[in-house]
Amino acid sequence: MSDEPLDGGNDEAPADELEEPQGTPEERLPTDDGESDPDAAPPVETDGEGVVGDHHEPGGESAYPDPDDDIGGISTPPDDEEMPLADHIEEMILRLAVVLLFGSAGTALGLLFASDALEYIWLNVFPYAEGEVPPPHVYHPLELWLTRIKLSALLGIMVALPMFVYQCYRFMKPGLYPNERKYYLAAVPMSVVLAAGGMLFSYILVLPVLFQYFTFYAEGSANIAYALGDTFNLIITLTGFLAIVFQIPLFIMLAIMMGVTTRRWLAQKRLYFWAAFAGLSFMFTMDPTMMAPILVAVTMILLFEGTLLILKWVGRE
Repeated sequence: MSDEPLDGGNDEAPADELEEPQGTPEERLPTDDGESDPDAAPPVETDGEGVVGDHHEPGGESAYPDPDDDIGGISTPPDDEEMPLADHIEEMILRLAVVLLFGSAGTALGLLFASDALEYIWLNVFPYAEGEVPPPHVYHPLELWLTRIKLSALLGIMVALPMFVYQCYRFMKPGLYPNERKYYLAAVPMSVVLAAGGMLFSYILVLPVLFQYFTFYAEGSANIAYALGDTFNLIITLTGFLAIVFQIPLFIMLAIMMGVTTRRWLAQKRLYFWAAFAGLSFMFTMDPTMMAPILVAVTMILLFEGTLLILKWVGRE
């Protein structure tokens, strides 16, 4: 009995039983030695911006996240939305009109009491005993009326300031995060209080010291005759400017709370801030004797350093 196989001695397996290489021809990519790697990923065609064709990640989901998702800690405020530029301009004009309306109402109210206010301020800013204060001098026909309007406008600014801050908040609210809105709302009443404090500081301390200095260097060499208009121009300028200067602590606190800067950085750059304060004071309080800008600059520096000292005391770096 023959031991030869029945199939005629062919030891090879049928062709259909040979092991097929895994993967499609596109997936069998050549390796460094020229052979195909069945586990390699197929080539992906791109156009420099994304995948071309119907290539999808496993699970049928795109590899690119939704634009509204919070990616890497970057997100948009909840109420932020795109608006045409014309709509932004229209909204800004309407809100400024509201501020001007409040300011005009305050100015009109101040005109009713302008004469009494002029007399009261005049008698209290000069370093003289009662009855010795030199009378104001008027040098052109409209000087008295223009001075009344300027003083009334100062009251209008005081009335319009909180409305201005509030309208700014309403305008920027869609672009603010919830914590930023909280800080801004807290800043509205604080801004008004600081402005009132700056005006009171000017009236009680700065103006008496300033006019005492003016009187001291003029006595014995000239007859003192203060002009009504020029005197109140200086009073109004200093009072209004110090109302703004007293906002420095608020600006510093808001900047630190919102992460714009740190107390340590402000302390390191204090000399630059001192120079900026001196420049602003000399720019807005023009006085040939240099007394007024020096007083204002020292006030700004003290407010700045006092705020940094308080922040260090409470442990806010």
